[in-house]
Amino acid sequence: MIFADLPPAIQERVICSIEASVKYDVPANIVLAIAELENGRPGQYNRNDDGSHDVGTMQFNTNYLHDLSAYGITAQDVAVAGCYPYELATWRLRQHILPDKGDLWTKAANYHSRTPVCNMKYRTKLKLAAGRWAGWLAEHFRTKFVQP
Repeated sequence: MIFADLPPAIQERVICSIEASVKYDVPANIVLAIAELENGRPGQYNRNDDGSHDVGTMQFNTNYLHDLSAYGITAQDVAVAGCYPYELATWRLRQHILPDKGDLWTKAANYHSRTPVCNMKYRTKLKLAAGRWAGWLAEHFRTKFVQP
């Protein structure tokens, strides 16, 4: 099996990221790279300077839950294990990729921050991680990804 050599948490990251990337038509290597960089865990809450929290495996910012609350989605939904947090994060990522200004990498880095300096630092890390994941995906799958 492809995943036999991967720890269970990484297996979940790969399976859930690919599934979410297909569902929301977002490059799989970008979703995997963001999951790697955010490096959250189920149930994890990290407080931000603005009073919001980054929650769960994808460190989904609670500021984005206001719009989702109309659908009954809460921070607890983002904090759980499994693929649902990856789906919510990839949905959010798509909301950056479609309307935001800039190149794909700037838009994807908006997941982390729209502040130019923070975006630039994250974008640099994102491109490197996405490049690694693109290579891994090419070895193991036929899926959609972009070259950094």
